[in-house]
Amino acid sequence: MRLRAEAIALLALAFATPVWAAPSDDAPPVRYGKYDATGQASWYGHELAGRRTATGKRFDPDDVMIAHRTLPLESMVEVTDVDTGRTIIARVGDRGPGRPDRVADLSLGAAKLLGTNRRSVAHIRLRALSPGSDRPGLILAGASAAPPVARPIALDPQGHYRVQIASFSSQARAHALARRFAARAIPAGRIWRVERAGLNADSAKALRDAAAEAGYDDARILHQD
Repeated sequence: MRLRAEAIALLALAFATPVWAAPSDDAPPVRYGKYDATGQASWYGHELAGRRTATGKRFDPDDVMIAHRTLPLESMVEVTDVDTGRTIIARVGDRGPGRPDRVADLSLGAAKLLGTNRRSVAHIRLRALSPGSDRPGLILAGASAAPPVARPIALDPQGHYRVQIASFSSQARAHALARRFAARAIPAGRIWRVERAGLNADSAKALRDAAAEAGYDDARILHQD
């Protein structure tokens, strides 16, 4: 009877002992390829050169990379400056940022390519690229990923075209630029695209060149839908 009582006591103790579980992050898991967010981003550079990143690699300020809290390390993201519409492709190479009011930190190389290195803070849109996308290859050439077009279209003198000038998170800024170029501000999800349609080849090229001269280097000519 004594042995039976001891066995029962041991079983009771075993079931009463809490099972250890791995701690979970406060943030919900990110679905790779589904992440799409806007917010503020700053950049960091030579002051942290050589520091070990979360990937184990040494930080190179000239790398085109970002620091993000939850996106998979070594995954690729599309980073858009919503004030100018310029977009690049960058690698998630570190964890951060430390400040809760930032959506990401950019490396100096990414900030230069995006054109935000002269500002301490930029308003960006961050979109994860799906695995298997061929667009991350653009990063090797330091190319701008927005608009996602491989080469300029051939203009037909008899064709009809539209020019996509820029994208903004601010409706007011989109309308202001639209008035400047006699264009339209069109809602597209969380951003506003500034476009002008109904152009012939010469007019489209002149508008694209004027937009580029005004600092909107990613203005592009598209076929009229």
